[in-house]
Amino acid sequence: MFVSLIKRFGAKLSLNDPRWGNKPRGDHKAQEGRRPGEGPPDLDQLWRDFNARLNRLFGSRGNGDGGGGNGPSNRGDMRGASVTAGVVAVIVALIWLASGAFIVQEGQTGVVTTFGKLSHTTGAGFNWRWPYPIQAHETVNVSQIRTAEIGYRANVRNKQAQEALMLTDDENIIDIQFAVQYTLKDPVQWLFNNRDQDDTVRQVAETAIREVVGRNKMDFVLYEGREKVAVDVHQMMQKIVDRYALGALITNVTMQAVQPPEQVQSAFDDAVKAGQDRARAKNEGEAYANQVIPQARGQAFRLMQDAEAYRSMVVENATGNASRFDQVVSAYAKAPAVTRDRMYIDTMQQIFSSTSKVMVDSRAGNPMIYLPLDKLIGQGAGHDGVGGKSGPVQVPPGSAPADVVQALDSVRQRDERARDSSRDRESR
Repeated sequence: MFVSLIKRFGAKLSLNDPRWGNKPRGDHKAQEGRRPGEGPPDLDQLWRDFNARLNRLFGSRGNGDGGGGNGPSNRGDMRGASVTAGVVAVIVALIWLASGAFIVQEGQTGVVTTFGKLSHTTGAGFNWRWPYPIQAHETVNVSQIRTAEIGYRANVRNKQAQEALMLTDDENIIDIQFAVQYTLKDPVQWLFNNRDQDDTVRQVAETAIREVVGRNKMDFVLYEGREKVAVDVHQMMQKIVDRYALGALITNVTMQAVQPPEQVQSAFDDAVKAGQDRARAKNEGEAYANQVIPQARGQAFRLMQDAEAYRSMVVENATGNASRFDQVVSAYAKAPAVTRDRMYIDTMQQIFSSTSKVMVDSRAGNPMIYLPLDKLIGQGAGHDGVGGKSGPVQVPPGSAPADVVQALDSVRQRDERARDSSRDRESR
C-alpha cells in the first residue's frame, strides 16, 4: 500500500515532466484543465494531494476541495504533514533494519564487529546484525585453497628474479620457483592480527626457503634433496605463521623449478656431465672390485687352509718322531750295544738304499780292482724293480771273488747274531 502511494507520488514528480520547476498561475481547476505541454505541475498542490490521500487512508479529514484558491486549513496541513513524516520514518526504519540481514554461503564464516570491535562469528545461512553504523560484517571463505607464488607470477616463464635467486651454503647462486597452498583455520586471526595477509604469507614463504637453501649444498638442493627442502619449508612456514597468529594452515609446498642461473647454465651442464662420467667410472670400479675381491678372498682362504694342513702335518710328524725317539731311548737304555748296532744298521740301510755307491770291507781281503761293480749294481736294480735306485747288493755265489763273498757273509752273520741277542733280551 505504501509502495503504491510512493510510486504514484514519484510518477507525479517525474523529472521528465516539462512542467517541472515552473510555478503555475491560477486555480487548481485551471491547472487540471491544462494540457500536458502548457507548463509544469505545482509542487505545493502535489504535496497537498499526497497529504490528503494519506489522511483519507488513515481516517483523517481535511479540506474537501483541495483547490489552490480555497486551500486546507493550517491545522489540517500540520496534522497531515506529521502523519506523512511518521510513515516515512517508519519506512526508513524498516529499510534500515532490513539492511542488517545478510547471508553466509556454505564454506564461509561471517565475522560481525560492533563499532569496529569483534563481536561474534556466524555460520553458514541467513543471519542478522545491527545495521550500519552500529555493526558491520565481513565474510571469510575458510574452505578456499589459496595459493602464494614465489619466484614467478601466473607462469614459470614470468620470473621474479628478486624472489627466485638464492645463495646456497657452498656460496653458489640457485634459481628456485615454488608455490605454497594454504587455507584459513581461524578467520578472526586472519582479519584482525595482520595487515596484507596474502603478502605476509608470500614473505613468510620467501624467508623460509632462503633459510633452508642457505643451510644446504647446491647439488643437494638441485637433485636428491628437493623433496626434503619442500618438507623443511613447509614445517618452517607453519611455525612462523603460528608465531604471527596469522590464522592460516599451510597445506602443500610444490617445487616448480630448481636450476642454476641462466648465465652459467652451459657451464653447469658441463659440470653435470663430468659428474655423470665420474659416477659411471665409480660404478665400473665398484663392479670390478666386486668381481676381484671375492676371488682374492677365495685364494687367501685356500692358502690359509694349505698352511693349516702343512702345519698339522709338520706337527704330527714332529710328534711321531718325538714319540719314536722316546721309544728308542727306552730301548737303548735296556740294550745299548744292540740298539746302537741296530740304529747304525738302519741308518746305513737307509743311506745305501738311495745311493748308487758300493762299500767294500777291506779288512777281509783286498778288493779286486777288476770287480764288476756296474753289473752288481745292475743286478741289484733289477732285483728291486725300480730303475735308478737299488737296495743292498747281494752277490750271488760264484759271481765274485771268494774274499768278497766271505766278507759279505760275515756281515750277514753278525747281523743275524745281533737280532737273535735282541730277541733274547726282549723275551727275558
